[in-house]
Amino acid sequence: MQSAEINRRFLAYFESRGHTVVPSASLISDDPTLLLVPAGMVPLKPYFLLEQTPPWPRATSIQKCVRTPDIDVVGTTTRHLTFFQMAGNFSFGDYFKDQAIPMAWELLTSSVEDGGFGFDPERLWATIFFDDDEAFSLWTDVVGLPPERVQRRGMEDNFWSMGVPGPCGPCSEIYFDRGPEYGKEGGPIADEDRYLEVWNLVFMQYVRGAGQSKDDFPILGELPAKNIDTGLGVERMAALLQGVDNVYETDLLRPILDLAGRLTGVTYNADHAQDVRLRVIADHTRTATMIVGDGVTPSNEGRGYVLRRMLRRVIRNARLLGADGPVMRELVQQALDVMTPSYPELADQAARILAVVVAEEESFAQTLRSGTLRFENAAAEATGSGSTLLDGARAFELHDTYGFPIDLTLEMAADAGLTVDEEGFRRLMAQQRQAAKQDAYDKKAGGTDVSAYRDLVDATGPSLFTGYEAVTGEATVRGLLAGGVGVPAAGAGDEIELVLDRTPFYAEAGGQIADAGFIRLASGAVVEVLDVQRPVPGLVVHRGVVRKGEVTVGDQALAEVDVPRRMSISRAHTATHLLHQALRKALGETATQAGSYNAPGRLRFDFASPTAVVPSVLHDIEDEVNAVLIEDLEVRAFVTTQEEARRIGAMALFGEKYGDQVRVVEVGDYARELCGGTHAGSSAQLGLVKLLGESSIGAGVRRVDALVGLDAFRYLAREHVLVSQVSESLKLHSAEELPERIAALTGRLRDAERELDRLRAAAVLRAAPDLARGAADIDGVAVVTHAAGSVSADDVRKLAVDVRGRLDAGRPGVAAVIGLAGDKPVLVVAVNEAARGRGLKAGELVRLGAGVLGGGGGGKDDLAQGGGTDPSAVEEALAALRQRIGQAAGG
Repeated sequence: MQSAEINRRFLAYFESRGHTVVPSASLISDDPTLLLVPAGMVPLKPYFLLEQTPPWPRATSIQKCVRTPDIDVVGTTTRHLTFFQMAGNFSFGDYFKDQAIPMAWELLTSSVEDGGFGFDPERLWATIFFDDDEAFSLWTDVVGLPPERVQRRGMEDNFWSMGVPGPCGPCSEIYFDRGPEYGKEGGPIADEDRYLEVWNLVFMQYVRGAGQSKDDFPILGELPAKNIDTGLGVERMAALLQGVDNVYETDLLRPILDLAGRLTGVTYNADHAQDVRLRVIADHTRTATMIVGDGVTPSNEGRGYVLRRMLRRVIRNARLLGADGPVMRELVQQALDVMTPSYPELADQAARILAVVVAEEESFAQTLRSGTLRFENAAAEATGSGSTLLDGARAFELHDTYGFPIDLTLEMAADAGLTVDEEGFRRLMAQQRQAAKQDAYDKKAGGTDVSAYRDLVDATGPSLFTGYEAVTGEATVRGLLAGGVGVPAAGAGDEIELVLDRTPFYAEAGGQIADAGFIRLASGAVVEVLDVQRPVPGLVVHRGVVRKGEVTVGDQALAEVDVPRRMSISRAHTATHLLHQALRKALGETATQAGSYNAPGRLRFDFASPTAVVPSVLHDIEDEVNAVLIEDLEVRAFVTTQEEARRIGAMALFGEKYGDQVRVVEVGDYARELCGGTHAGSSAQLGLVKLLGESSIGAGVRRVDALVGLDAFRYLAREHVLVSQVSESLKLHSAEELPERIAALTGRLRDAERELDRLRAAAVLRAAPDLARGAADIDGVAVVTHAAGSVSADDVRKLAVDVRGRLDAGRPGVAAVIGLAGDKPVLVVAVNEAARGRGLKAGELVRLGAGVLGGGGGGKDDLAQGGGTDPSAVEEALAALRQRIGQAAGG
C-alpha cells in the first residue's frame, strides 16, 4: 500500500465517523519556543490548553513534523528521521477511551477491501498505563484482545504530558509483532525491535503540577473535559504495509536513496559507512524539500540554519561518496515526485524549491573552496606554534562565518595530524542557537515567561480586535505586567504591558508592524503605546510607558490609534499586495512572497527568484503598479471558507497558518490574497509607489524596497533637485544629457587611474635592480627583504618575482616583499631553484611572516602570498623571515 493511500484511508475513516479533516499546519510553528513543528498535536495545543475554543468537537489530520535533535543520529540507524508524517485523530471533550480504542482497532484490522489496513489481529499487542484498568477492560472485553497480549508499563513509557504543568494522562500503545526473525518473544516489554510500535493513543484526563522529571510530578485533579490525542507514524506504517525492513526502504525514501546511489556510483547495502551517507542524503533531501516548501530559505540562524545545515550535509555526503558535480536538482526533484501525491501544493512550489536548493548548492561550492584555504591557514598557525589542537573558536569561525561544516573540519584536521576543540566549538554553537531562540522569544514575549500571558488569557479571556472597523474604542483594563510580573497598578514613568478586553490596536503580524497611539484612562492617566504583540494566541498586549497618572486593573479606558501612522502603514500593506501580483505577472508564478515588512510610507518585499530582476523589468513592474493606482480600484475584505478562497483564486502564502475561516483582501479584480492586515480603502489612496531597487538577501531570494504615498513623492522631489544641481554643475542644457556626460567622465577617470597604476608599478619595479644588488648574504643565501610602502598586491607580487629573477641563478636566493594595500599588509615570497634545493619553501616562509602580521597565507614552493591585519609588524615579519632563512640555510 503506497503512503499516499495510507494517508487517504486514515482521513477517510475518521471523516466517516464525524471528524473534521484538518489540513496539515505549516512546519513553521506559531510557538516562539519552537523552530519547527515536532509533533502532530502541536498545532492543536491552544485547544488542549484551553487557550482557544476548538472550532470542532473532533478532528483528524496528517501533520508534517520535523525533529531537529535527530539530525546527527539520522543515517546511523534505520529508524530515525528528521521529517515524518503523523496521522492523528483528536477529541476535544467529545469522546474518550471507549470510542478511541475500538476505532483504532477497527481501522487497523479491517480488510483492505473494506477501507482498513488489513493487519492480522493475532499479531497485534497493546500496552497500557500500569493502573489503567478501564483501558485493560476495553482491550480485552470490548476489542477481544487476549489478556496476555495487553501489557502494563510505568509512567516513563505509558503516561503522557507536555513536560510542563497542564493536561496529562495515561496512554495506550499498539504494537505489531514482526516475527521471531526480528527478536525474542515476550511482547513489547521484551523487545521493541521485534514488536514495533504502530499507534499511540493518549487519554488526556488529568491536570499535572510542576515536577522534577518526566515521571515525577503531582496529579492535581481531573480535567473538566477529557480529550483524545492519537499519533500514528505514516513512515513506520508504510514499512509494515509494504513488507520492507525499515522506513528507508518505503516508497517515501527508497526512490531518493536509489537515485543518490546512481549519482554517486554507490550501491546500497554493500557497505555500512556508505549506507549511512546514502540514508543521510535521502532523509535530508526530503526534509529540506518540505521545509523550503513551507517558505524557509537557507540562512545562518533559526530555521534557515537548520535548512542550510541539512542541504550542506547532503552535498558533503554526496561528494564523499564520489559525486563530482551538482546533485541537488535531481535529488529534490525526486523528493517532489515522492511527496506531491500527499501534498499537491508542492507542485505549485516546485520551481521555487528547486531554485532555492540549486542556489544553495552553488553557494556551498564556493564555500568549500574558500573554507579549505582558511582551514589550511588555521592549521598552519596551529602547527607553527607547536600545537596539535585546532582552537574551538577557529572551528566555530570556519562554520559560522564561512559556512564550513564541522564534520569537514574534523576530517581535514585528522588528515593534518590535528585534533579539534569540539567542546569549545559546541559551546559556542549552543550560545549562538540560544541567542537566536531568545531573540525570537523576546520579540514576541518581551522577555516575559509565556505562562504569565497564559494566566492572563485564562483569567480574562481572549482580546477582541476591533481595528478593522474603528481606530478608537472604549475598553476595560483586564491586566497589567511590569518587568514580566503581573501588577495591580502602575504609575507615571513605568514601562508596562497592558491588556484590554477589546482593542483597535493592530498587533504586529504578517509583515505589518504594530500600531502606536495612546490609551487614556477615565482616571486621567495616559499610556503611550509603543508596540503591540500577540505573545500567545488570543491575547493582545500593548507595550508602552505611563506618561501621567496611575493605571489600575479594572480601569475604563479609551484606546486611540495614531491614525495618520496607521493609514500610512495600511497604504504600504496594500502596495505590497499590488507589488506581489505585478512580480508574479512579470516573472511567473514561482515569484512567491518569502517575507515582507510594512511600515509607515515604506515597504520591503522578499520573493523567490533564482536570478536578479533586470532594471527594465523592474521599471515595467513599477509602471504596472502605479497604473493600478490610477484606476482607483476598491479594496475589499471579507471572511470566507478556505475552500471558497481557493476556488476564487486567493493567494495563500506558504508558511502561514490559516483556520477554516479565512480573511480575503481584494484590490478590484487585480489582486486577491488571504491577509489579516489593515489596508487602504482604494488603490488611488496610495498616491504613488516608487521602487528603490532590488537585491539578493540569500540563495534564491530577492528583495525589493519601495516607498509609498508622500514618502515616494518626497523622494522623487529630492531626486529632482539633485539631478538639477548636477546638470547645472556640468553646464548641461537638460538632464537627459547626464548619462552620456557621466559615462564620458567616468571613462576618462578610468583611463587616468590605469595610467597612474602603470606609473606606480614602473616606479616600484625601478627599485628591483638596486634591491638585487644589495641582497644580504645569510649562510650562502642571497636574501632580499623589502618594505615597499603603499602599493597594490599585484605590484608587490611583480616586484618580488622581478627581484628573484635578478639574483644570481646559480646561487640560492630569496626575495620577500611586504606592501600596504590600503591599510592591510600584503606579503609575497619568491624562492629560486637553488634555494629550494637548500630546503627553503615559499609557502612555509609566507605562513610564518603572515602569522607575525596577524593573518595567514600559502602557495607553492617557488612563489607564495599572504597577508595580515597589523601594519606595525612589517619590520618584525621581515626579521622573522631572515631568522628562519638563516636557520634553514645553516641547518
